[in-house]
Formats: sequence, C-alpha cells, structure tokens
Amino acid sequence: MSRAPERTLPGPTDAGSGPGRALVSRRRCLAWGAGAWAGAVSGGAQAAPARLVTLGGALTEVVYALSAQGQLVGSDTTSTYPDAALRTAKVGYLRQLSAEGLLSLRPEVVLGTSEAGPPAVLDQVRQAGVRVELVPVVHQWREVRAKVELVGQVTGRAAAASALWQRLEAEWAQLGRLVARRAGQPAPRALFVLAHAGAPQVAGRSTAADAVLGYAGATNVMTGFEGYRPLNAEALAAAAPEVLVTTQQGLEAQGGIDRFWQRPEWAVTPAFARRRLVTLEASHLLGFGPRLPSAVLALHQGLVNA
Repeated sequence: MSRAPERTLPGPTDAGSGPGRALVSRRRCLAWGAGAWAGAVSGGAQAAPARLVTLGGALTEVVYALSAQGQLVGSDTTSTYPDAALRTAKVGYLRQLSAEGLLSLRPEVVLGTSEAGPPAVLDQVRQAGVRVELVPVVHQWREVRAKVELVGQVTGRAAAASALWQRLEAEWAQLGRLVARRAGQPAPRALFVLAHAGAPQVAGRSTAADAVLGYAGATNVMTGFEGYRPLNAEALAAAAPEVLVTTQQGLEAQGGIDRFWQRPEWAVTPAFARRRLVTLEASHLLGFGPRLPSAVLALHQGLVNA
C-alpha cells in the first residue's frame, strides 16, 4: 500500500526502518492508509468512551490538547505534562504494567504505544473486554500524527484533532526552513547522555534521542549500535563529541552541572574543553508528542549557541 511522502526535517527519513515498523500487527495499532497513517481504529465508528486510560506521556498530552481530559481516568507515570496530568490516577510505568492496576480504574479504552507492556498484561486487559489501541513507535514525525489522529477518533474529537495537526504541520514546516539555513555548515557532532538512574548511558541508532538530534541538524556520534550503551572512555575519545545533550532530570540525578562535568569520561571529549552542554526536560525532548516542534527548535538553538 503506497504512502504519499511527508514533509520532514533534515535527519532520519520516514522511509527508513525503525523498531516500530514491524509492530503494525495483531495489537490493533493504527492502520496504514493511502497518503498517510490512516488513523482508523479497528472496529469502525464507536461512541466516545467515558473512561479512558493513556499509556505514554505524548498521548496524554494530546488528550489535554484536544480538551478531552474529562474522559481521562488514569495514565502512566511518564504522563507528567501538563501539570494536571500529574493528578490523574497512575497505573505504573508503561513498560511494567499490571492488569489489576489497569482494570481497577474500569476503563472502556486503553490508549498506548507499542512500548507499553508487558504484552501478556495487555492481553489480559483485552480479555476483560477493554478496548486496547496502540500506536507503533517509529521515532519519526508521522508518529506524532498517528497519536493525534488516534486520540481524536477515540475521544470523538476528530475535527479538533485535524485542526491541531494542521497547526503542528505548519510549525514543523517553519522549523524545517530554519534548520535548513545551516545546511551548508558542518553539523554539530553531538552525544546524547541518558543519566536518570545509575551509570550514564549514551544513545545509538533507533532511539528517540538519535532522531531528535538529526531533526535538529546535528550528527549523532554514536551510530555503531542501536539503543543505549554504558559510557566507555575509549569510545568517547574516538567519537569526539563537540556538544553533549542530556535531560534536565538526568542533570539533576547527576548532582547538577558541576558534578556532571566532574565525571572523568568527559575530559577526553572536545565538548569538555568548552563545557558545551544542552539540557531539556525529558518528556519534551523525547516524547514525540505535540510539543516535538518546540523541542527540536529548542535543541537546535541550544546546539548552535552552546
């Protein structure tokens, strides 16, 4: 089934492979449609549910952006934006859910991404008669559209979802023009550091961090592997990142900016000499929700000015 090309920023192409592409499957994820992700959910038109649970901060953000929070009875612990989402009943971390916790909220529909699980738990929820809809995670711009369209259809706010998507597309196009202005200049060599708990790790391919670095006009210096790996001084020296990127939560977990730079591994990098570091809030930077254009803009400006 063919798909019309989408407007993208410099960086990972939507035609490329990703961990979510193989997940359009029995989990009743969004169907592929002609010209775009169709956003059609299985089972055809259904009444908007009165009791909705979201698994994934980006989906929760869309619920609030569409003013559908009156239908939201629970969310996972990654749902921290807007502030009101913090006050919803929590069902745990989206990768470590329990059927009991989900079913205790008596949801009619559970919306999540393909990262939600374990799969056996979601199967139990389905067997209890709850509708479960999952969006494939591909770390590409079209993933945002899939989330907006799904929430719009499930909550009965398709028109509002269409208006939101048009606004986001305009922001994305404007951002693409901004990033393209620096296309003739060397791309910053960047390294993303995940340091929320335990020893820091660095981001390779097929990660949200790799994708946003590319969209912001940077080159990820760690492309020899997929996912995240622990820090390695020898590999860092060879990669020679000019700027480090991390989350605000990670910086706090490391004890602040001074403690962060005290790690001996950074001393072998060009970034250390100029203390070039860019930080953004985690769900903003990595969530692939409706704030993705503003996250990429902030990252782009940070990379340029660091």
